[in-house]
Amino acid sequence: MSRLYDKFSLVSRTEICYNPIVGIPKGVMVMSLKHGLLGLLSLEPHTGYELDKEFRETMKYIWQAKNSQIYNELDRMEQKGWLVSERIIQDEKPNKRVYSITESGKVELLNWLSTPEDDVKNALSQKNAFLLRVLLAGNTDKKAALKLLNSFREVCILRKTEQEDIRAAISRDEPDYDNEITLYWNLVALHGEIANQARIEWVEKAIEILENKG
Repeated sequence: MSRLYDKFSLVSRTEICYNPIVGIPKGVMVMSLKHGLLGLLSLEPHTGYELDKEFRETMKYIWQAKNSQIYNELDRMEQKGWLVSERIIQDEKPNKRVYSITESGKVELLNWLSTPEDDVKNALSQKNAFLLRVLLAGNTDKKAALKLLNSFREVCILRKTEQEDIRAAISRDEPDYDNEITLYWNLVALHGEIANQARIEWVEKAIEILENKG
């Protein structure tokens, strides 16, 4: 698998920080999974295992998908002619199936990229269990609320360190890809950095307010 695994792992391993999960209207999840897979295949051929690993280890910052969803989607897209697969026989390893995007798949991906209206409107829709806990923290005591906020702060600081590693990984791999490709990787990385810095500033201010509360 390519070194793309390093690119967008902007997510902390603790779920509290990389949520909020974007609230997505019914029907959009399947469409976005399709086009996420097509986007990965547009860079290079992948096996189903590699695509699943990409979603589990790196793409979860942007989108989450189960193993069964990925394989079902690959089957459907192959039936539509958006991709083709080749079964490769290996002597000392299990056989594997490699998927490649077709011209029809590239057209579908470009069509989707040119009609972003619904996704733009839904980009700020949030479901955030952590903020709901903060909202309702008046039902507990200050000590418990500070523990919650400090835990969130620790996770966000860990995320900041991971983001530095991501920038280094992108810089390392930029010579292997077209500048137009890596430009947008860097834009997504920038989004994660700014969003995480805002979280850190907010939680530190919130902790200060609570600590000064009589």
